Amino acid sequence: MKLVELTEYLVKNLVKEPDLVSVKEFDEDEADTITIQVLVGKGDMGRVVGHRGNIANAVRTIVQAASYVDQNKRVIINIDEF
Repeated sequence: MKLVELTEYLVKNLVKEPDLVSVKEFDEDEADTITIQVLVGKGDMGRVVGHRGNIANAVRTIVQAASYVDQNKRVIINIDEF
C-alpha cells in the first residue's frame, strides 16, 4: 500500500468531515526522506492530533512501519488545518 493512501485512509476514518481531508506527498532533496502533508477541516484538528498528540503519533508510527516494509525511507507527517 502506498504511504499517502495509507495516511489518507487512517485520517479519514478519524475525522467527522472526511471530504475535507487532503493528503499530499513531497519528496525531500535527501533520497531517504518522504514528507507527507495532511490538511483537515478546522473542527477535526483535535480528533487527528488527540490528547497529548497520541493519535498523531500512532498514525506516524503505522505509516513509518509501512515505509520500512517497502522502501526503508524515513517519513515525516505534518498535520495542519484549513
